[in-house]
Amino acid sequence: MGDTRTKKMASLAWHALEDKKAENITVIDIAEVSVLADYFIIASGKNKIQVQAMADNVEEILGKEGYELKQAEGYQTANWILLDYGDIVVHLFDTENRLFYDLERIWRDGKVTSIADLDL
Repeated sequence: MGDTRTKKMASLAWHALEDKKAENITVIDIAEVSVLADYFIIASGKNKIQVQAMADNVEEILGKEGYELKQAEGYQTANWILLDYGDIVVHLFDTENRLFYDLERIWRDGKVTSIADLDL
């Protein structure tokens, strides 16, 4: 399980996505199975505008709390936006691409985590 700082970051991202009506928000604790990050947060939106709004809100909320975005990919096309904060990586998809890439299946060795486990 991630440390308190990482849990807070994941919780903030979850709530930022929820604020923008993200669908199927999933948090996978991958700390035991990968050195990439502690958590992957996966969510989807109905269209490009919503997916971009979700990304913007995550960046705004985490930025206000002092968390640095290390890398962002895919914003222009918005079929898969990746926001890398080091300890957490946020994956935002349109519905079709989420089904196609199926990160939940790929990372099934990780532990699906609830928001209750993240909120401190």
